[in-house]
Amino acid sequence: MSVFFDTNVLLYADDADAGAKTKIARELLRCSMAERTGVVSTQVLQEFYVNARKKLQLDGAAARARIEVYLGFDVVTVTPALLLAAVDLNRLDSVSFWDALVIRAAEHAGCDTLFSEDLQAGRRFGPVRVVNPFA
Repeated sequence: MSVFFDTNVLLYADDADAGAKTKIARELLRCSMAERTGVVSTQVLQEFYVNARKKLQLDGAAARARIEVYLGFDVVTVTPALLLAAVDLNRLDSVSFWDALVIRAAEHAGCDTLFSEDLQAGRRFGPVRVVNPFA
């Protein structure tokens, strides 16, 4: 099955100060790339770029190069339908809008696992189960 990566996993893969989280993130991404099971969304890539520049201090060319690598995954484009589905999840389930958009993108892609440190590990949203790979 396909697995969806939240932004924090991508950021940890480049964070020299994250210790064991860096190793875990890199291994997850490497395996998923090799097995062709990884999925990200345009939202995740946008968030990665902004935070890689701001928090990780990557220059623009380096951040762009990372995004080019992540374009090797399946990429879910945020569409108006996904946007409205995220709004509904936010309204009805008290999930932050940005997390709801990640969840709906994972669901749209047919992922059974959503790797994220930011969401409640073990929680299910339809067929998507949240897994914190750093726990």
